[in-house]
Amino acid sequence: MTGERDLAEIVAAARACRVCAEHLPLGPRPVLRAGSAARLLIIGQAPGTRVHESGVPWDDRSGERLRDWLSMEPEVFYDENRVAIVPMGFCYPGVDAGGGDKPPRPECAPLWHEPLLAALPAVELVLLVGLYAQKRYLGKRRQKNLTDTVRAWRDYGPRQLPLPHPSWRNTAWMKKNPWFEAELLPELRARVAALRG
Repeated sequence: MTGERDLAEIVAAARACRVCAEHLPLGPRPVLRAGSAARLLIIGQAPGTRVHESGVPWDDRSGERLRDWLSMEPEVFYDENRVAIVPMGFCYPGVDAGGGDKPPRPECAPLWHEPLLAALPAVELVLLVGLYAQKRYLGKRRQKNLTDTVRAWRDYGPRQLPLPHPSWRNTAWMKKNPWFEAELLPELRARVAALRG
């Protein structure tokens, strides 16, 4: 019981975090989910505006695509005792000059990831969704760019699996890299199915 209580306390503290409030255009609203029995951990980037409004992680078109990649129903995806969702940044970071979202705030992962991940003892598979998660968790083992890192997915297993962000902006990337759907997605779905038992 101690582990569950500790995790609940850490999650509550993370949700109450206001460390970088002055840098957040819509104010702080940390979005994460974690249960001590979760066997799958998804480390993405940061919430977009829709997720900021709803408070539900991956509650957008990117989330629909991610759930399709996982072949997972929403009721399973949102069961925190099956799937932990701990992004690199818990709050919406704002828009950059090019019209896309800014990178996750740099304060978040160093402050919260270590205690959260330490309180998730059942995790067997970590999905590193997008460049920011891959930089932090693969470090020097990462390839020169996201495409090469994802293409080298076999080098990071069995615990870690790098993925591109499932954003609609990456539709062209998927067309240029048919190996992703042909090779990696079947492996991803098989691993996720095995975790579900």
